[in-house]
Amino acid sequence: MNNIAQEKKYKKIITVLTIIIPLAVAALFGINLRELGFDVEPLIFLPPIYAFINGLTAVVLIVAVVAIKKGNKRLHEQLNTTAIALSLAFLVMYIAYHMTSDSTVFGGKGVIAYVYYFILVTHIVLSIIVIPFVLLTYMKAKLGLFADHRKIAKKTFPIWLYVAVTGVIVYVMISPYYA
Repeated sequence: MNNIAQEKKYKKIITVLTIIIPLAVAALFGINLRELGFDVEPLIFLPPIYAFINGLTAVVLIVAVVAIKKGNKRLHEQLNTTAIALSLAFLVMYIAYHMTSDSTVFGGKGVIAYVYYFILVTHIVLSIIVIPFVLLTYMKAKLGLFADHRKIAKKTFPIWLYVAVTGVIVYVMISPYYA
């Protein structure tokens, strides 16, 4: 199969994933297993773990950029694959936490509440927007379309880094309010 056919196939998959992932997260986020009568323990230990994973993702992304600037394509690819795996691990843990635990309400007042909600909303919106960017960037590299890869990576990297870093900030800001 040539690159054009492969790219067309992958773009269909990316489109489907771009739609399904946010819808599935939203649907699962709204399901609390305990409220449905399931005898499950709240997974209250997960938020610091998935916040750590967000922080680690940010570090991995930065090191991946350094690796490619030094010409180490293999390490760059491995690090970006790791960043995708970390993002998936975050997503699974995030969903598991919200399916077993009550949502935590931010208790801050005044200006800090506005700051928190601005960071939270931009984090959520950009975490949805970055999905097709990450997948397209990765696909372009896998198909050897490096000029296209570089072009889209210049947009993907700052968005993905922002999502990873703000995930940690949101956790730090809300952590005093966990029950």
